[in-house]
Amino acid sequence: MALRHALLAALLDGEYSGYQLAKAFDAGVANFWHALPQQLYLELSKLEKEGLVAGRRVVQEGRPAKRLFTVTGAGLAELERFALAPAKPSFIRDDLLVKVQAVDAVTAGAVIEQLRERARVAEAKIIVFGKLLRRMRGDRDEETFLRAGERIGPYLTCLRGRQFERETRAWCTRAVAVLRAREAASRQ
Repeated sequence: MALRHALLAALLDGEYSGYQLAKAFDAGVANFWHALPQQLYLELSKLEKEGLVAGRRVVQEGRPAKRLFTVTGAGLAELERFALAPAKPSFIRDDLLVKVQAVDAVTAGAVIEQLRERARVAEAKIIVFGKLLRRMRGDRDEETFLRAGERIGPYLTCLRGRQFERETRAWCTRAVAVLRAREAASRQ
């Protein structure tokens, strides 16, 4: 997947500035696509030149002018083309897993602490995803929202993000327990 498709999908919710898109990425898209703000601005410029998004300048009092972007018909067609293409299998690329793979040959204490930190980060993300999900569905229960919600895509990706973080937390907690038990057994 290219950043362009993630941006086009994020713009389906309305007209956004680059700054607002960066915030939206931090909140709802970061669970499946990471991008730095500079990358977002560069890609928005490319998308506008290709006619996939339209930008307009908005003058603000006491602040610099900003540009707001929306998806064009060509952008929607690009998203359709992307959605019809076969999805590639995902894979994990994580330096912490390399450290765990090597834990038999290195000092386990540092790896254990990094696992504990990753579990803490996952817990914080679980809370954020829970808040996002509640905000998206409003006063509706989840099943009602899943049947009749206006924009279901962002909700489904947040559900996946929350599940991913729950699995990460559980795996890190288990790995820490295994490594601690092995440390204790080796001291006896």
